[in-house]
Amino acid sequence: MIRLALLLICLAWLGPGRAAAQGTASLVADRVSVDEGGRLVASGGVEVFYDGTRLTADSVTYSRDGDRLAIEGPILIEQPDGTILTAEAASLDPRIESGILRSARLVLERQLQLAAARIDRIDGRYTALTGAAATACQVCAGRAPLWEIRADRVIHDEVDRQLYFENAQFRIRGLPVLWVPAMRLPDPTVTRATGLLVPSVTTNDLLGFGVRLPYFVALGPRRDLTLTPFLATETTTVEGRYRQTWRSGALTVEGAASRDSVRPGGPRGYVFADGRWALEDGQSILFQLQSVTDRTYLDEYGYSDLDRLSTGLRYTRVREDSLLSTDATYYRTLRRGEVQGALPPLVARAVYERRRPTGPLVLTYGARAESFRRTEDAAGPTGRDVARLGAFADLRGETVLGPGLVLSGAGSVDLGAYAISDDPAFEDLPLRATPGALVTLRWPLIRREAGGAAQTLEPFVAAAWSRTLGADVPNEDSAIVEFDETNIDALTRYPGQDAREDGARLSFGLTWTRTAPSGSALALTFGRILREEAEPFTLSSGLDGLASDWLLAARADLPAGLTARARAIVDNEGQFDKTEARIDWQTSSLALGATYLFLPQEPPEGRLDRIAEWAVDARWQVSPVWSLSLDARYDLARDEPVETGIGLGWQSECVEVDVSLSRSYTSGETDPVTDLGLAVNLRGFSAGDGLAVPPGRCDG
Repeated sequence: MIRLALLLICLAWLGPGRAAAQGTASLVADRVSVDEGGRLVASGGVEVFYDGTRLTADSVTYSRDGDRLAIEGPILIEQPDGTILTAEAASLDPRIESGILRSARLVLERQLQLAAARIDRIDGRYTALTGAAATACQVCAGRAPLWEIRADRVIHDEVDRQLYFENAQFRIRGLPVLWVPAMRLPDPTVTRATGLLVPSVTTNDLLGFGVRLPYFVALGPRRDLTLTPFLATETTTVEGRYRQTWRSGALTVEGAASRDSVRPGGPRGYVFADGRWALEDGQSILFQLQSVTDRTYLDEYGYSDLDRLSTGLRYTRVREDSLLSTDATYYRTLRRGEVQGALPPLVARAVYERRRPTGPLVLTYGARAESFRRTEDAAGPTGRDVARLGAFADLRGETVLGPGLVLSGAGSVDLGAYAISDDPAFEDLPLRATPGALVTLRWPLIRREAGGAAQTLEPFVAAAWSRTLGADVPNEDSAIVEFDETNIDALTRYPGQDAREDGARLSFGLTWTRTAPSGSALALTFGRILREEAEPFTLSSGLDGLASDWLLAARADLPAGLTARARAIVDNEGQFDKTEARIDWQTSSLALGATYLFLPQEPPEGRLDRIAEWAVDARWQVSPVWSLSLDARYDLARDEPVETGIGLGWQSECVEVDVSLSRSYTSGETDPVTDLGLAVNLRGFSAGDGLAVPPGRCDG
C-alpha cells in the first residue's frame, strides 16, 4: 500500500495566523482527500505529529468551519510528558487541547491508568473523566483488578499535577471497602505533595494494637513537615519531622509526644535535631540536639537504641594548611546504674592546628583547650572538674634507602597546664611536658605472579621513646585504649593527651597483601610491642606488661561480592583477649552479613561482665515478587537471644505489602517485647514508583 506523507505547514487548514502561533504539524496517512464540503479527510494508518504530541487513528476528519477534528479509533495519543490517551472516538480541536473522547483511557507515567466512558479535554490543562475507574494493576477481561478507585468524576490538573476524585469508592477485587465523597491525590509525576502517606499497622506487647497515619505537608520547595498520629491500645502519640535545606546547609528536627499506660501520670516524648551549615572560607557549623523525657522511652517505642544522648554545637574552619575546631557538648546517660553527674556531662574543646612543609620534613604545631565539668556534688572522681590548656609540635619526614628500605621519623613535644578542682588526689594547677621520638623502618618486597597478581611482603620495625615530665593528672580522655593495625607502630596508643606511654618501645611485625587483576585482595597483619617500662593499660587491651599480646588482623575482598574482616588480640598462651569479625556476601538478589564480637570482662572500661555475641542480617530477593529479610543477635555469654526480626515483602505492579515481626529481649523492664508490623503501599501515586515487577498475565 502506498502511503502519502503531507507536511502541513502551520496547520494550513487552520489559517496562517494561527499556524504561525502554534508551529508545524505533520500528517501521515494511506489516503488524504478533500470532500465536497471542504473537509480534509485522512484515513488508513493515520499519524499526526504536533509539538511533541503523536496521534494515531483509523481516520481523521478536519472541518474548517467548526475548527474540529473528528477522529475514529482505535485512537492513541502520546504527549511529551509521557501521558497516554486511548479512545474509540473523539472530537477535538486541532491542538488536542479541548474536546471529547469516548470509551477512553488515560495513562499517566505508564503507571496509573484511568478508564472512563467519556473524557473531556479542557483548555489544554484539565482532563475530566466521567464514570471513571483508576488503578495501577493489570486489567483483565472478566476479572476485577486487585484494587481500583471508582468515581463519578475525576479531574486531572496537568499544571498542578493533581487528581481530584468525586464520590469515590475504593474497591478490592471489585468489593467496595471505603467511600470518600471527595479526595485529592498527586499524579505520578509529583515528587513532593501535601497529603496522606502510606499508613502502617503495628501490634506491640507494650503498646498494643495501633495504626500510624502519616500526613506530609510541603511547606515549600525546600521545607516540609510530616505529622504522624499513632493511635494504639495503650498509647496516644503524635510523631513529627521537620526538614529544611538551604544552599549552604540543612536542618532536620524529629520527635514525638505520648500519653500511655506504660508510664501513666504524665506526657512522654523526645526531640532530636541535626543541623549543618557551610560558611565561607572553609567554615562550617554543626548543631545537634538529643532530648528525651525518660530513660526507656526511645527503646520502648522503637525510635532509637542509643544509651547516651548528646547535645552540642561545633564550629570548624578548614584551610589548606590549618584547622580550627571548637565544640561544646552536653551528655546524658540512659544506662542503668550510670550516674549522670559523674560522666562528665559537660565537655568543651577547642583546637588550632597548622601544617608547614619545610623541605623534606613537615612541621605540625598548634594549641588546644579542653574542659570536663561534672555536676555531681562529691569530692573525688565522681565530682572532679578538669580544664586543660596545651600546645604541641610534631616534625615528620620520610626517605628511601638502599634496596627499597623506607625510613620515616618523627619528633614531638606536648605541653599542658591543668586546673583541677573537687579532687584532693591531684594538685590544683599541675604542669606537664611530654617529649617523644619515633623511627620506623619498612621494607616492602613485591612479587609478580604469572597471572598478573601482585604479592607484597612488608616487614616493619619501629622504635619509640617518650617521657612525661611533671605532676600526675587524671586520665579523662584515654580511659579506653584500642590496639589495632593502625597504631601498632604509632608513638602512643593513648587516644588523648591525659595519658602518654613512657620509656622506650619497640614495635615489630609483618604485613602481607595479595592483589589480583580481577580486583580481589587479601591482607594479613601481625605484630607485637616490647617496652622498657610497664604501662597501666587494662588487661583486655593486650598492651599491659613489658610485652604486648600478639595482634592479628586479616581482610579479604573476593569476587562475587564476598568480603571479610577480622581482628584478634592473642596472648602467649593462645587465649583471645579481644576478637571481632565481620563477613558480608552481596549479590544481585542476596545480601548476607554476620558479625562476631568477644570482649573480656574489664571493670575499668565499664564492662562488669564479658561480652560475647554474634549477629546476622540478611535480605533475599527470592523473586521479583517476594523478598525475605532476617536479623538476629545472640548473647553467647548469657546463652540467650538479644533480639530477632523477620520481614516478608510482596509486590506486584500495583501494590507493595511488607510484614515484619521482631522480638526484643532488652526493651521491656522485665519481659521481652514482640512487635508485629504491616505496611501496604499502592503504586501509581508517587514519583519514581516505576514497575519493580512486570504486570501479571491475564491468562494466569
